[in-house]
Amino acid sequence: MASMMQPQIILLKEGTDTSQGKAQLVSNINACTAVADVVRTTLGPRGMDKLIHDANGSVTISNDGATIMKLLDIVHPAAKILVDIAKSQDSEVGDGTTTVVLLAAEFLREAKPFIEDGVHPQNLIRSYRTACNLAIDKVKSLATSIEGKSLEEKKSLLSKCAQTTLNSKLIGGEKEFFATMVVNAVIAIGTDDRLNMIGIKKVPGGNMRDSFLVDGVAFKKTFSYAGFEQQPKKFLNPKILLLNIELELKSEKENAEIRLSDPSQYQSIVDAEWNIIYEKLDKCVQSGAKVVLSRLAIGDLATQYFADRDIFCAGRVAEEDLQRVAAASGGTVQTTVNNVIDEVLGTCEVFEEKQVGNERFNIFSGCPSGRTATIVLRGGADQFIEEAERSLHDAIMIVRRALKNSTVVAGGGAIDMEISRYLRQHARSILGKSQLFINSYAKALEIIPRQLCDNAGFDATDVLNKLRQKHAHASGEGAPYGVDINTGGIADSFANFVWEPAVVKINAINAATEAACLVLSVDETVKNPKSESAQGDAAAMGGRGRGGAFRGGRGRGMRRR
Repeated sequence: MASMMQPQIILLKEGTDTSQGKAQLVSNINACTAVADVVRTTLGPRGMDKLIHDANGSVTISNDGATIMKLLDIVHPAAKILVDIAKSQDSEVGDGTTTVVLLAAEFLREAKPFIEDGVHPQNLIRSYRTACNLAIDKVKSLATSIEGKSLEEKKSLLSKCAQTTLNSKLIGGEKEFFATMVVNAVIAIGTDDRLNMIGIKKVPGGNMRDSFLVDGVAFKKTFSYAGFEQQPKKFLNPKILLLNIELELKSEKENAEIRLSDPSQYQSIVDAEWNIIYEKLDKCVQSGAKVVLSRLAIGDLATQYFADRDIFCAGRVAEEDLQRVAAASGGTVQTTVNNVIDEVLGTCEVFEEKQVGNERFNIFSGCPSGRTATIVLRGGADQFIEEAERSLHDAIMIVRRALKNSTVVAGGGAIDMEISRYLRQHARSILGKSQLFINSYAKALEIIPRQLCDNAGFDATDVLNKLRQKHAHASGEGAPYGVDINTGGIADSFANFVWEPAVVKINAINAATEAACLVLSVDETVKNPKSESAQGDAAAMGGRGRGGAFRGGRGRGMRRR
């Protein structure tokens, strides 16, 4: 009786939404599966594209997992984890964003029946982590190194990796053309880690084949004044002066006050302004530079002055373009024109202004330090060029990773099937329930080849059975076999040059397992209500001006009593 009389303890604010227990976990798993279903059809060479139309009216057509996940305005707290792993995969490796989302969702889908049967989530998490470590070790043991090869061999191998990435993109039809371009661009920047050293410029018009790689820097002609057309448009081995100052005639500030006792003195003030700008321009000419670039404006007077002396100038150059010119030409950006010595001037073999489509481009090629490259992209529609840029970004990241980590594995679902077989075999040697959990992890890995078949319109069950049979050979000869997208059968992915850097797979398995374990470890969601009285509180606070809180006090400007 005494227990019935105890008062109810109210811990959380009224209106707080709490959901916990098994139903809550299953609900989170369903949300993650729903997110994966959005990007599921974009996987692989025959993957479909998504057209996303946002609130601002801008349209994006993409099949890049990370781009789609960013553009989806997901509000479910558990499903947001999948968005985060797609972003981290994109920034860390560049490719495999759809893979990582699919794997995480599939791990959760496989865990769902166990959760519903009352298995404790921690048991699943422990087994999943064990399976993850086993899978990563297996990837490392299956990886093939591309170290110690000659530059030509290395280029060919890297080109294969880039082609595998571009296969599934909108520009997959021209994958050989773009793969060669990407490999040359990445090798041009060498060991430099800064991605912004590879510029991608977009010019609508023409077709994809009109795209080209500049072994140096290219940027669009900036805003120019009269006199610009009289400047020379081509130089051989010019000296390049890079500035971060305005070369404009500056009038005195509006609030400056000058008192004159004699009207004739006024002219001397005007002359002083002109002398300042002429002195700056003289110093630029004396430096011996033939190309002058500035981040700030170069006015009409300066443009004409340089034109008369056969010097090319461009003002308002974008910061990143100026930095790339500095890195490529060996110059240094100056904030003054005093004491400009030869050491701070850059140089290149050829500078020229070229017409590309509707735009004019300033192109610096044959740069001495050569740590930069620019890809000029052509294409019909703006959305198409945008997607081509995203595709090239993925390919560039992959080639960089392959250069650094220099191990590759077979793509096309081959590596996933091999890990799946290995884990099933390993599970048999384990006592207890974890045998079932590791088996379910192994089954989840088959989602990659299954989805590749579904997206290409093949019978997934048939293809997977063939793959399982091939991978079951004790000799291990079936390890590189994956889905053959062209025939609907199976083929040796390694022999067909469907390769991907091992780091992509390792990162994807790691991130997907971590995300799945994170969702499984959540057993309660607490949603705090929006404070309904927030506006009321703000209104109440608004009244407390100076002297408002204490009416008896003396307000501002009140007379002393």
